[in-house]
Amino acid sequence: MKSAIVVFPASNCDRDLMVALEKITGNRPHMVWHTDTEIPKVDLIAVPGGFSFGDYLRAGAMAARSPVMAEVKKRAEQGVAVVGICNGFQILTEAGLLPGALMRNANLKFVCKDVHLRVERTDTPFTNKYTRGQVIRIPVAHHDGNYFADADTLKRIEDEGLVAFRYCDESGALTQDANPNGSRNNIAGVVNERGNVIGMMPHPERLIEPALGGTDGRIFFESVINALA
Repeated sequence: MKSAIVVFPASNCDRDLMVALEKITGNRPHMVWHTDTEIPKVDLIAVPGGFSFGDYLRAGAMAARSPVMAEVKKRAEQGVAVVGICNGFQILTEAGLLPGALMRNANLKFVCKDVHLRVERTDTPFTNKYTRGQVIRIPVAHHDGNYFADADTLKRIEDEGLVAFRYCDESGALTQDANPNGSRNNIAGVVNERGNVIGMMPHPERLIEPALGGTDGRIFFESVINALA
């Protein structure tokens, strides 16, 4: 599998993602600078976490208007798999590739810990190696991860089954205590209608081998490889 990682000023998770993708796929990802207007032919485009442009204006707002994003949109329309993680999720919503928006955490504090997620979709390129309803553990690290959508948009998201992951407790229950940021309906990740674009606040690239504490995140990337097989 060939991949590319889009890098913005102040991105700080691009290297983590690069290491994870290289270990899992055996191929070093292309690192694409935000002012580039072309992306090599790849199977996966990843928009990493961090604090692009220092989170000025709104998290992801400036990055969403970088020159490279026109090409990301074009590739997404062509069916290429696109993932946005943490700040990358914020960028994809700001760019209009995914519905909703990410606001300040409900407690107005930065949250950095492992959380449990319930897998809601297994028919996407990113989730096909999980089982529906499976509870996985993935780290989060964000200040603006509170997923919001207005009532009509939220109804459409739920009616069309666009939720990929929800925050839950160890048993899979969707409790308020298990929600680290106040996201509506405990939403941790969503996909577009076609299913080839996903955004999620948790960081699967940080849990890809036992030395890191687990492999639940590795399965996310292995699913993309599986979808291409």
